[in-house]
Amino acid sequence: MYPKKFGIWGNTDKKSFWVILPKILDWADKNKLTVLLTKRILNHPNAKPLSRDQIKSKQDFKAIDFMLALGGDGTFLSLARAIGNKNTPILGIHLGDLGFLAKVTMKDLFFRLGQVAKGNYIIEKRILIKSHIEKKGKIIDHIGLNDFVFTNGQPHRMLSASVSVDGHFVGNYNADGLIIATPTGSTAYSLSAGGPIVAPQVDSIIVTPTAAHTLTSRPLVISSQSQIVISFSLTNSSIFFVVDGQINETLKPSYQVKIKKADYKINLIDFDDKDYFETLRTKMGWGKRGSQ
Repeated sequence: MYPKKFGIWGNTDKKSFWVILPKILDWADKNKLTVLLTKRILNHPNAKPLSRDQIKSKQDFKAIDFMLALGGDGTFLSLARAIGNKNTPILGIHLGDLGFLAKVTMKDLFFRLGQVAKGNYIIEKRILIKSHIEKKGKIIDHIGLNDFVFTNGQPHRMLSASVSVDGHFVGNYNADGLIIATPTGSTAYSLSAGGPIVAPQVDSIIVTPTAAHTLTSRPLVISSQSQIVISFSLTNSSIFFVVDGQINETLKPSYQVKIKKADYKINLIDFDDKDYFETLRTKMGWGKRGSQ
């Protein structure tokens, strides 16, 4: 596929974004590609007058061949949720250090864009998870590419939660918090809490307690076809629920949360000469010995 139109979604708080943006627009003009920008970019005080079309709604993603996420993994996560089920591929450009989702660095930016313009890229599909909450008579659904995190609403208080999978009781978790992660999110908060690294192609969901108050509460990997139901002890005053570290909800202990795999996937642009384990080695020093 030879793209003709792409959009830009960026972290406008970074100075480097405003340095690289005009260079990308010049590159697009030279390669006869149409560029659409978000309202946030077009209306930003740092933006010079730009004669570019605006991405006005989620429906506009359908007419865009791919999206550039200029920022970090957080920028990528917010774009993934905004695109939803429109299937628009995302190319993540990291404006700082190498990320797990925003894989392309500034140094390689135009080389990789050139590959995409020529159709020399592959699509990697990532699963998402969906939560279903009944709150004050309303049904609230959230989508996460990385994870859902639950903690007690009172700082320094333990979270008491019960977990069931496909109608079977798994156990009670007494911990600082509970993380429900995708394979994509397995290298994020879940990993820092002692969870396993799960390769993206492994269709699964990870349940990881944070600072569990018993040694028998260990991370659990289940099929992504399963449904997880989480309920809370009334000893919790309130529950903080966080989606991808970016969206927050406050829940009552009487609420029940159902979690399952979303019915669509996110498309990531990747390249034949890159692989997941290379990213692990580069980002985390995976498989390397410490300094001697």
